[in-house]
Amino acid sequence: MADTDVPPFEPGPAQYTYAALADHIALRIRSGDLNPGARLPGERDLAVEYGVAIGTVRRAVAELRKRGVVVTLPAKGTFIIEPGD
Repeated sequence: MADTDVPPFEPGPAQYTYAALADHIALRIRSGDLNPGARLPGERDLAVEYGVAIGTVRRAVAELRKRGVVVTLPAKGTFIIEPGD
């Protein structure tokens, strides 16, 4: 991760890990650590980076899609959407 003001990932006991992960990735996007238009790291890379199972990452990315934060293009990857797109 880049050197930003985003605190480390620490899911709370009263929150599903996938939701906490989606919140953290969204925070990284808002802080400028991950830029709109950029490709999100792959699921395996995110699983290693965050120390979670790949299924957790998949649910987090699905949650980000649902929120309209990212879009997944088959065989291309997941990309961060420009705000307001």
